[in-house]
Amino acid sequence: MQRWIKLPDGRFVDANRIVYVGKTETFTRIDEDGNDLGVGYAVNIGTGIERETQLTVTGSRDEVLGVLRTILGRGEAPPAA
Repeated sequence: MQRWIKLPDGRFVDANRIVYVGKTETFTRIDEDGNDLGVGYAVNIGTGIERETQLTVTGSRDEVLGVLRTILGRGEAPPAA
């Protein structure tokens, strides 16, 4: 049974196919004008060993941690549209 998780950028990934979750990292976000947008968060998620099957989820702290909670089964999946 597939369990689709919506990522902060709008893509979907099947949580049952995830084989790798990397370390959550932080970075400084800035806009085109050089203004500080605060801290951004990123985590690598892989649905296979090959590099082509890995993706990076970026967003705010709440967005990235929400995705991780949903993958681990401790969060609520967003309602189906």
